[in-house]
Amino acid sequence: MAKMTKRELSAHLEQEISSALGYKDGKLTAQRSDAMDRYYGKKYGNEQEGRSQIVTRDVADVIEWIMPSLMKIFTSGDKVVQFEPQGPEDVDMAKQSTDYVNYVIMRQNPGFSIIYQWFKDALLQKNGIIKHYWDDSSEVLREEYKNLTEEEFTALLLDDGVEVKEHTEVGGEETAEDVIALTPQNITHDVVVNRTYDEGQVRIEAVPPEEFLINKYAKTIQDARFVAHRVKKTKSELIAQGYPKSKIENVFSNDEADYKSERLARFNHEQDNAPEGDIDDGIWVTECYLRVDFDNDGIAELRKITKVGDELLDNEAVDSVPFSSLTPIPMPHKFYGLSIYDLISDLQLIKTTLMRNLLDNMYLTNNGRYEVVEGQVNLDDLMTSRPGGIVRVRTPGAVNPLGTPQLDQNSFNMLGYLDSIREERTGVSKNSMGLSEGGLKSHQTATGVGQVMTAAQQKIELIARIFAETGMKDLAQSVYMLVQRFEKPEKIVRLNNTWVNLYPHEWKEKMDCTAQVGLGFGNKDMNLMHLGRLSQTIQMIAQHPAAGMLLKPKNVYNLVAEQIKAMGMKNVDDFITDPGDQDVPQNQGPSPE
Repeated sequence: MAKMTKRELSAHLEQEISSALGYKDGKLTAQRSDAMDRYYGKKYGNEQEGRSQIVTRDVADVIEWIMPSLMKIFTSGDKVVQFEPQGPEDVDMAKQSTDYVNYVIMRQNPGFSIIYQWFKDALLQKNGIIKHYWDDSSEVLREEYKNLTEEEFTALLLDDGVEVKEHTEVGGEETAEDVIALTPQNITHDVVVNRTYDEGQVRIEAVPPEEFLINKYAKTIQDARFVAHRVKKTKSELIAQGYPKSKIENVFSNDEADYKSERLARFNHEQDNAPEGDIDDGIWVTECYLRVDFDNDGIAELRKITKVGDELLDNEAVDSVPFSSLTPIPMPHKFYGLSIYDLISDLQLIKTTLMRNLLDNMYLTNNGRYEVVEGQVNLDDLMTSRPGGIVRVRTPGAVNPLGTPQLDQNSFNMLGYLDSIREERTGVSKNSMGLSEGGLKSHQTATGVGQVMTAAQQKIELIARIFAETGMKDLAQSVYMLVQRFEKPEKIVRLNNTWVNLYPHEWKEKMDCTAQVGLGFGNKDMNLMHLGRLSQTIQMIAQHPAAGMLLKPKNVYNLVAEQIKAMGMKNVDDFITDPGDQDVPQNQGPSPE
């Protein structure tokens, strides 16, 4: 059967792009751009001159209250994710893969920054998106050396990845005395080289939501018919990635994405004008992942197609889509969920309106309006409001203040009511950020305090669990597969203060993954308290005659290690040595003799 022609494929791809969510300014784009405006506290546009124009920042406040809890849960421990063995023979492999995948996420890549951006995008703009892929592109760095000896210069030239760009020999001329004394000439070398680094690695990067496209009926990324990343790159970057220069030189892309409302909302807070498309030679590149029957065999296969303007730069079959997504409030049977903005944007508008009325009333109370008899008052004096000021009048009683209705006390109570609604919707309350004085008085016991904290954080805990079981789990499994497939057969890397030989190609195709949640959803003090009680229990068991059956050195080591981690110290081996699986030596009774 004949394959699809380039024109047919291009037309099919263009149809998928134009109908994808996020491509044009629609409802989704309007909601996300408004979310950015509300976060920054941008004015609503209904302000009146001479009246209060305050904008409350409820969206920003709630998100910034939630973020520390989420980051503490996922990044305060030494493992972001963990792989579980499927059988007894997989224990060592699961531990090694856990250590290395965490190394890739948190050390080989800027893991904290990526996770922070990922979570914040999800809380503010419905879904957070990250991209993970194997980067085998080479990097060329310029290096300059001075005063190299002959041996050092020769050793530098032996490196296959080094290309000499400039070379200068430095040394005085040989004198007659040097020849008679057989003294060798002291020559040094000044050299400039280009060193090529071509070791591949897993790359992880946060994707701005407006750059991500997906089929409008998709439920997840992996089962979506069409997914794309529309990103701006320079022609130099495309050529460095291996695309033919002949295809890149004359390519022009539509710059309408520069003026997309989401993109403008992101940058206009600190910029006077919209980001222009002609500032540099950047062009918009659409990296598409499309399920299409390209070979006309009746079965649609997943293909990666890179499109710039009307040009298709590549078209190849792939086995997975390199994106992971998470959302704080998933909606069944659809890809995009709800954000914190969706929950409280109406409350921010109501609270802003109420605050403006309260402030306007206070302004009128302090600087009220007056009725005057025309021609009997010096208006300049009246318009100048200052303590001890004089208003000149020709007739007594020519100036009378107009009464300003005082707001009812319930108007101020309304602000507290709106805050209570916000707390119920988001789970963010004063108690979850630290108990107030009144809260401490009414919950004196540790049990009472724990109950208040637990009740206040239930929704945040649910968001954390959703993030763990969706996005974080998918990220870990994707990194695992990339390492297993592309990492070199044997690699030496430092994990947990120990040099380890890795053999990723021997790992299983798939392992069960669970996302670590740091020290749990409670705080460190509460965990230390529980560990202290457990330590007392173990001391009691150690005094029992059956202690040898219940305790091993490994059990005691695990307890102390958890206490050290709960104190915030990650290098457990600096304080205690792992005994392995040794048994407790049994007490020898008296000799029968």
